[in-house]
Amino acid sequence: MYFDWTYLVIVLPCVLLSLWASANVNSTFKRYADQHSIRNITGAEAARRVLSANGVTGVRIEHVSGNLTDHYDPKANVIRLSDGVYGATSTAAIGVACHEAGHAVQYAQNYAPIKLRAAIVPVTNFASKLAMPLILLGLVLTFLESFSFTLVYLGIACFGMAVVFQLVTLPVEFNASRRAMQAIESADILTDEEQKGARKTLTAAALTYVAATAVALAQLLRLLLIFGGRRRND
Repeated sequence: MYFDWTYLVIVLPCVLLSLWASANVNSTFKRYADQHSIRNITGAEAARRVLSANGVTGVRIEHVSGNLTDHYDPKANVIRLSDGVYGATSTAAIGVACHEAGHAVQYAQNYAPIKLRAAIVPVTNFASKLAMPLILLGLVLTFLESFSFTLVYLGIACFGMAVVFQLVTLPVEFNASRRAMQAIESADILTDEEQKGARKTLTAAALTYVAATAVALAQLLRLLLIFGGRRRND
């Protein structure tokens, strides 16, 4: 019976971290969804103020259904805010809305990391779909020896593109949150005390990206250990 220690030791802790981060962002949002802005500014209005403070025009702000489905769509140039954010006046909603507006500002100001992320999305999507089929095909064709390992390592390289995407995403998300908090302060959207709720919500959201990157790196390391070790043994 084969015991896969690499998953237990390397990947599982990162998966557990990811599960915790996901639960944490939801609980943190719910906590600060009850802390309302005394200025009664909605998430949509807060996003407009961030755009205005940065001289960004032409970006639409729309409502989208769902829970924490907020995102900026660069192709349509639209900020879409979820049920609990668009018309809500909580510090959590304002933090999330300003974060998405931060992404719109990044595109408007040609922030290099977000341009790089957008450029590698098609390659990443294509490579991610090929990764496991190539690895499995390489395992099936073990009788072809060197060709088999070529397919396996090509699959691992394709998976590596997903890791690159996660690594590029980190500075993009942290920068959007930093822009959000700067705008919240400069545009006087929240009081000093209320800013803590928005900041904690954004910090919790950022941890989900850190956890996702950790999972991707752990999986890549696991693949290298498994198949690199087999190559040496052969």
